[in-house]
Amino acid sequence: MTRAARLALTCALLVCAAPAPMLAAAAAKPVKSAPAAFSAPRNAFGQPDISGYWSNATLTPESRNPRLGDRAIFTPEEVAKQEGAVVKEVEDGNKPIDPNIAPKVGGDATPGIRPEFAAAGGAVGGYDRGWLDPGNYVMRVHGEPRTSFLTTPNGQVPNRKAGAPPAPRGFFGGGGARGSGADYENRSLGERCILSFGRNAGPPMFPNGFYNNNYQILQTPTAVVIQVEMVHDIRVIRLNGTHRTDGVRPWMGDSIGHWEGNTLVVETTNIPQRQAYRGSWEHLTVTERFTRTAKDRVLYQFTIDDPSLYDKPWGGEYEFSPLKGVIYEYACHEGNYALPGILAGARSDEEAADAAKAEAAAAKAAADAAAAALKPKVKS
Repeated sequence: MTRAARLALTCALLVCAAPAPMLAAAAAKPVKSAPAAFSAPRNAFGQPDISGYWSNATLTPESRNPRLGDRAIFTPEEVAKQEGAVVKEVEDGNKPIDPNIAPKVGGDATPGIRPEFAAAGGAVGGYDRGWLDPGNYVMRVHGEPRTSFLTTPNGQVPNRKAGAPPAPRGFFGGGGARGSGADYENRSLGERCILSFGRNAGPPMFPNGFYNNNYQILQTPTAVVIQVEMVHDIRVIRLNGTHRTDGVRPWMGDSIGHWEGNTLVVETTNIPQRQAYRGSWEHLTVTERFTRTAKDRVLYQFTIDDPSLYDKPWGGEYEFSPLKGVIYEYACHEGNYALPGILAGARSDEEAADAAKAEAAAAKAAADAAAAALKPKVKS
């Protein structure tokens, strides 16, 4: 080893003394170095470790408020206003409730209550903030407070191709002429405890805006498993596999994944119609990317590709943050025990409507008979 090499090694292990003038100069002009790129830890299988308990609860919406235009980042003042308002919202919502006053049903016009919570009326969220955990912070991505998950220029879903059907509206997704009360299969997947309301399980995966936006990610040599707290869904992503060709469309679709460096890339096809994303399902491919970008962050990116509806792929991103705790069983009961009552109520409404029609028909027939009796008879 040369003298220069030995000196360099010694200086690497010890603090090499420098003349006082040099130290003074260094103190006067500090050099700012770029932060080192985060190196994701590896698990026992040699994979980048994205496992653990995570949450995507946030104040940031999927689509941007149109008044913000093309502005993808909130100002510090806007962030402080939103996050400060939540503090008051929690304080007000947790105040004691007068047991002698019934909760308002059908909405609450009290200032400061979010429209989605007010719409709950006397249900969960409409009377006691303690039941809710929608998120207290604006979503940061690489430290930037984002105005939406979607990364399209205006933060909105792109326009559909000419002639493509419009995106469906409504919570229940139809039900034919008799509506959502026609049959239990016409009720929403969330109400039937098959999947969460909103898109907690995905793909793509979004918080629902109310509660239980929590996940556990587990890794094995052949699969990555995502436990979704809401409705205790278990999403299995097969590694280095191929998509099924039997025409079966399982809940949450058919997901296969592979590692690209530090990123888990997941491609999902065969999504069922009832789990359509903005009406897209039959030709939809969702590509997701999970990247551990910091000790306390997993970057989630998604791309929507449906050539039958859109001219080109589009998507968005957000970051998972650590969950302070673990996930316990979510005990969801189909229809919250109320499904028989919901359907019975629908049948009662139909019977009442049929009775009203019969009564109207009978009244009309009686009126027609009376009018006919008053007409003079014409002699032949």
